[in-house]
Amino acid sequence: MHPSSDMQACVPTAASGERAYPLPPAYPAALLRMLALSGYGLWMLLGLALALGIYRGGRSEALVPLAVGAVFVSTGLLAACLHLPGLSDWHGWFPARRIRPTREALLALAAYLPMMAVGGLVRGDNAFWATRVAGAALALCSAASLVYTVHSYRRRLPEGVLRRSAQLPVSRVVAAWYAGGLWLWLCLVAQDGAVHAAGSRPWIMVLLALALLLGLIEGLRWQALNPPEGWAPGHRVRGRTARFIAALLTYAVPSLALLVVDLSEAGVALVALAAVSCLLGRTIEQRAYEAALARLCRADHPASPGG
Repeated sequence: MHPSSDMQACVPTAASGERAYPLPPAYPAALLRMLALSGYGLWMLLGLALALGIYRGGRSEALVPLAVGAVFVSTGLLAACLHLPGLSDWHGWFPARRIRPTREALLALAAYLPMMAVGGLVRGDNAFWATRVAGAALALCSAASLVYTVHSYRRRLPEGVLRRSAQLPVSRVVAAWYAGGLWLWLCLVAQDGAVHAAGSRPWIMVLLALALLLGLIEGLRWQALNPPEGWAPGHRVRGRTARFIAALLTYAVPSLALLVVDLSEAGVALVALAAVSCLLGRTIEQRAYEAALARLCRADHPASPGG
């Protein structure tokens, strides 16, 4: 089985037959994965709002975030089709080599079907029953693809490291909601040309609550790693520095922008700043976390069966 393109899988050592361990992705690959995560989160929130009948009316209000999510999710696939260096696989599938798609890639492709259905069904009030069914299917397929990708990554971890990453699935889903929610809000605000205080404050509170929940989950996730004694101090310093920068970009900058957005006339610019800052912060955090997992796998490898 090929490594996952959404999160770097355990890569076996050549010719030795020893147990595999994960390798952290390069920053371009991590950025594409975070874009996909944001796209799935945007689709999940949009589909859930349509399914519940609480999404505001207007055809463009649904089509614009739907298209933005499609661009985010498809960027990694486009890079794989172009066979760009280091980005030639998408969910373990190498399209440029005409290899049959993996189950993970097929599940990711399945999310495009309800996405196209929603695009064809949205109307002015978005209350048509078929639109609501398509929205529910979009949310479910996006969540299923995201969860299966995390599961596909974790099942290739050594047993000891697998137990320490138990919070990873919940963390990825909440991160998708948080990042996707910022981009969804940006899509709506950009069409209005301004942020209306009466309609934005409940959504601001939801995003701030998601940021707080994500911060708590990720704190537990990092604490569960418990790096073994004897690691080089330089590794710890780099990890802490990356986590500090990631936290600053993921939580501090977006939260500050959300808190002052109603007090400023530059509403669209502030929401855009929050969304882009979160994207960069999540990219740094994801790579730092997978690098920490790689070190744990290498530390666990000598003691593993057959090692």
